[in-house]
Amino acid sequence: MANQEHLDLLKQGSSAWNAWRVQQKEVVRPDLSGADLSNADLSRANLSDADLSDADLSRANLMRADLSDADLMRANLYSAYLYRATLISADLSNADLSEANLSNATLTEANLYKATLISATLISATLILADLSGADLSGADLSWSNLSEAHCSQTNLTGCKIYAISAWKVDLSQTIQTSLIITRDDEATITVDNLEVAQFFYLLLHNEKIRDVIDTITSKVILILGRFTPERKAVLDALREALRQHNYLPILFDFEKPAGRDLTETISTLAHLARFVIADITDAKSIPQELMAIVPTLPSVPVQPLILNSQHEYGMFEHFIRFPWVLPVYRYTDEVNLLHSLQEKVITPAEQKAKELASLISPQLEKQ
Repeated sequence: MANQEHLDLLKQGSSAWNAWRVQQKEVVRPDLSGADLSNADLSRANLSDADLSDADLSRANLMRADLSDADLMRANLYSAYLYRATLISADLSNADLSEANLSNATLTEANLYKATLISATLISATLILADLSGADLSGADLSWSNLSEAHCSQTNLTGCKIYAISAWKVDLSQTIQTSLIITRDDEATITVDNLEVAQFFYLLLHNEKIRDVIDTITSKVILILGRFTPERKAVLDALREALRQHNYLPILFDFEKPAGRDLTETISTLAHLARFVIADITDAKSIPQELMAIVPTLPSVPVQPLILNSQHEYGMFEHFIRFPWVLPVYRYTDEVNLLHSLQEKVITPAEQKAKELASLISPQLEKQ
């Protein structure tokens, strides 16, 4: 239960509150535990070392507030505005930070054990040595943030935006890392399933020298191409998940978003990484451009086209049939049928073709 005197002082505003804290002749730890501070304007408030456990701070304005060493256990910070807030060594265990804005916030050594940060914004946040064990950050924007040496064991990072993050020596034991978005909002969306290799993939796309080592990569990568309308993307997502179950590393590329770099160069780089390419040509739109960037120049990469049985191949597709590394189109009736036949009709033929192509290329390399 909060100290009523402390609560009344805080409600007078940050200026009066901060002056009171400075003027204290003896150290008093503010007790605001369980207080209803929802929608309160606490910007720039000195709340360091305060007891805010179980407090309701939902939608509160905590811009530039000092919450260093504060006890925020089980606090409700839903949709709170914590831009440039200081939360060094704060205890946020089991707190709800869903949809909170923590951009440029400093959370060095903060305890976020089992905290909920679903769809939170942590752009340029500092999370060095933070404990995120068991936390749910699904859908959070971690772009430009620093997670170096953070503890992320059993953390849920599904769908996080991780463009330009720093992630040195992060503890990722049992971490859920599916569908990490490694590109900016104004670029075609590229997702990967591993935080440690995310930066490597991005470097491959943007550094010509690093791309020279592509051939040394153990090929578990499968490039998936197709339409990103809601109906078609559901099929692509299901296909990606099924490939994960077969121990592959699927990369799903959305060409329908605005792109900040040349698409031909990007698709070519990703295809070089791939064991094979799966191209769903149902409702084809960008597929012709994508295949034109891959098929004629990459005879070592099999392409397995797919199409919904009720449709016909687009007019120019016959151009690719003459390339030996393009497999016959597999026609599926629906998503269930595709997933059920994935091993027999998609993976096995593509793997056989990859081995066949490798056997043809190896003797040529030996002669060089």
